[in-house]
Amino acid sequence: MPYSSSNQKGFAALVITLIILALMFWIAMPLIVLILGQQRIVGNLTKASQAYFTAEAGIEDTLLRLSKRMSWSTPYSFNIGKGTVEVEISDLFGGSRTITAKGNVSNRIKKVNVVYGVSTKKIAFQYGAQIGRGGMIMEPNSKIIGNVFSGGSVVCPDPLGVAFITNSLIVARNGQKIERLEIGDPDPLTPIDEAHVHICSSSTVHGILYYVSPGLGGSKGDCVADDGFQEHPNVIEERPLPISDAQIQIWENEASCDNDPGCIEVGDYAIPGGESRSLGPLKIEGNLTLGNNATLKMTGTVYVTGNILIDQNSTIELDPNYYGALSGIVIADGKITVENNAIIEGSGQPGSYTMLLSTNSSLDENDAAIHVKNSAMGAIFYTTDGIMRLRNNMQIREATGYKLYLDNNAEIEYEIGLEDTTFTSGPGGSWEVISWREIE
Repeated sequence: MPYSSSNQKGFAALVITLIILALMFWIAMPLIVLILGQQRIVGNLTKASQAYFTAEAGIEDTLLRLSKRMSWSTPYSFNIGKGTVEVEISDLFGGSRTITAKGNVSNRIKKVNVVYGVSTKKIAFQYGAQIGRGGMIMEPNSKIIGNVFSGGSVVCPDPLGVAFITNSLIVARNGQKIERLEIGDPDPLTPIDEAHVHICSSSTVHGILYYVSPGLGGSKGDCVADDGFQEHPNVIEERPLPISDAQIQIWENEASCDNDPGCIEVGDYAIPGGESRSLGPLKIEGNLTLGNNATLKMTGTVYVTGNILIDQNSTIELDPNYYGALSGIVIADGKITVENNAIIEGSGQPGSYTMLLSTNSSLDENDAAIHVKNSAMGAIFYTTDGIMRLRNNMQIREATGYKLYLDNNAEIEYEIGLEDTTFTSGPGGSWEVISWREIE
């Protein structure tokens, strides 16, 4: 049967429709592929973001556990929504831990790394000795290798003797004096040293002597100055000791873990002779005694409300795993006595020291707030209100306090690194996030 005109038109319309559909499909396919690809990318980004926030949640959970001293283990993991997080916590080293959290959402992995450390405090010990208003007594042949600042007179009491300060000396306040001292380096090739004082008597300055104007009662007396004399037009101002009472209170609180019973020992505490103990952070409500040949390895600040006796041949040292290159603190409300052949040192790394600090107010040189009978080159000694006495033929790195007494031949040899000493109170102290970054 011959095709009709209407059949021909219908066939043509069908062909055209198919062609149009083919063209539309050809045009739409790339768009569909693009849209599906974009959806996949968005889905991956969403899951990756979820993995990152899952890792962050793991970090925050760990920080909460550490800051609140809750129980924890490593590694540990838990679920968050459709994801999981696995956390690893490093051992404490140099006052810090490294925390790594791996978040996983549908096999999308993100890792976050945080360094969490005990807060530190930098103390600038700028002088071989810094003394408050109590001033300093230096027996004949005692010596300070370094600069000295004093808020009170610095004198050698023996009329036939002389004491030595190898660099510059500043004595603040009117009415204060220096007497029977040799100040500075006589070598003409070294930098010129200086002495600054209200009144000078029977002393030699290998450099310039600055004395307060006679109009304010100052005098150069019978002193000798290799590089001449100059008048101070004004009173020489005092300088505060470098550690505030508020900072000491912070360290005391950190030693007791903010009065956590687990950080407080009630009653006297003794380390028997020949034994070794790791202590800190710890508050001892009593006296602390280290017996002959005993060793105290500090893992945090130790605060003693009574007296401290460090007997012959005993040792105080910082645990290097906790302190690294940082310095540590022992505080006593009572008196501190360091007997012969006792050893006080830092962690063994350069720049690490142990500071023994007494808040006792005794000014009796025969019953001093700190009494050091032996060399301690890894130690810093500090009194807030009392006298510190350094016995015959001993050496230390630095002394700061209200009043200082150096026996015959006692020596302070300043070390440059003390200008920027960083103290940490150990794991009982305040913690802070040092760095926070994504590593994968």
